[in-house]
Amino acid sequence: MFIPGLEKKLYFPQSKIQLKMQTTIQSTKGNKSSDSLILLLADIKKLPTKIFSKEESDFIKKEVKADRKSVIINQYNRTIFLFLPDFSKKESALLEKCRNAGESFLAQINKLKLKRIVLVDLADRTDLTLAMAEGMALGNYQFLKYRKNKKSLENSLKEIAIKSSGLRNDKISDLQNLIDAVVRARDLVNEPQSFLSATQLSSEFVKMGKEAKFKVEVFRKQKIKSMKMGGILAVNKGSVEPPTFTVMTYKPANAKNKKPYILVGKGVVYDTGGLSLKPTANSMDFMKSDMAGSAVVASTLFAIAKMKLPVYVMALVPATDNRPGGDAYTPGDVITMMSGHTVEVLNTDAEGRLILADALHYAKKFKPELVMDFATLTGAAAAAIGSYGIVCMGTADEKTKTKLKEAGEKRYERLAEFPIWDEYDDLIKSDIADMKNIGGPYAGAITAGKFLQRYIDYPWMHFDIAGPSFVNSPSSYRGKNGTGYGVRLMVEFFSNL
Repeated sequence: MFIPGLEKKLYFPQSKIQLKMQTTIQSTKGNKSSDSLILLLADIKKLPTKIFSKEESDFIKKEVKADRKSVIINQYNRTIFLFLPDFSKKESALLEKCRNAGESFLAQINKLKLKRIVLVDLADRTDLTLAMAEGMALGNYQFLKYRKNKKSLENSLKEIAIKSSGLRNDKISDLQNLIDAVVRARDLVNEPQSFLSATQLSSEFVKMGKEAKFKVEVFRKQKIKSMKMGGILAVNKGSVEPPTFTVMTYKPANAKNKKPYILVGKGVVYDTGGLSLKPTANSMDFMKSDMAGSAVVASTLFAIAKMKLPVYVMALVPATDNRPGGDAYTPGDVITMMSGHTVEVLNTDAEGRLILADALHYAKKFKPELVMDFATLTGAAAAAIGSYGIVCMGTADEKTKTKLKEAGEKRYERLAEFPIWDEYDDLIKSDIADMKNIGGPYAGAITAGKFLQRYIDYPWMHFDIAGPSFVNSPSSYRGKNGTGYGVRLMVEFFSNL
């Protein structure tokens, strides 16, 4: 359980956007309104003449004729941004264009020190309007905790008001909760290990549970030993910090499922590679992000609890750092997992699958409807598809996989399914143990998945988020560094249930 005194304060940026409904927009004749606007427009013929002078209208029409989809008009007392979506694109791409458009206006909005912007739907497309708000809010994210002059560096934009016919308050509330969850995931990933030990990570989950009203139980090292979680204990041997295992449960009275959906997140708060040491340049320097899977699953639970979705969901997080300390586990060791399986360790940098395997075995006791694990597991996944999506694989039925892929398309956190053919099992055969923890030089993402498959007896999906979870250059509304990639996918999936 939570131990008072071990927690530290986590920083949630004050520049976090607040979304509100706007019921009226004042006429601009005579400069009666000072609200800066973003207009979502489907047809230039429906350009509102009350808002613009003839010269402004002529300029806008000229820009649109030149095939410019975004136009900015600076008026005496405010700025007006216009965006005309390309409706020839398929739905998922159209939504993503709107998110990107919302983010693209931020530089000018913050340069002008605007605190509030009104997003007006003149296209009669509430979904596209909310997508623009989503892109703006997520793009406005900052992580300033360790900056001396953080107040002077904060973005000015604090509020997005939305005017769209048919828009309901619950849609605004749901989007706000989703954005808040992504922000929490990003903050956790961006925190350095000097703050975010395994103990601190579990403490943050306790705080999230208190705020969103879901149950959190934290197992400490002695409990982990008594449960014989050999994978977690082996990885932790080289560290001076103890491991934790966190169990989070959201079970509302009106839950539509009796058996839980279980999310499992890799919580390696820092990964040196252990004795199979990583090279420093362009590798170890961002390994604070190796716990991104744990941030995804906890933040997903936070969002669905705040949204009060009628679904029974649990999240399991095994957490430790991976160090080459005095008693570190070594290549050549054989360890016994919680399941009783033995594993020959040939590379101590293939540690994530060891701690996840114990968590996946632990999940069996709940007889789950479906288990989904999220992990920055392999460089092979990132090499295969880059940062443009998530490598996935698993034993779930095709209907479930289709729902997951549809959710990924809707939120543009897309899934690339890899095969888990039986032949890949041969690549992790060991001469002296039940299996080894790495395969050969090929199919690295798949052999990692095949390793995990040994520990399940339920429908299961594995999501390797190594590519998109942490990016080294700005990526539109996903920003730079921790992205929170996977939270929006999961919340969309559970919302659709």
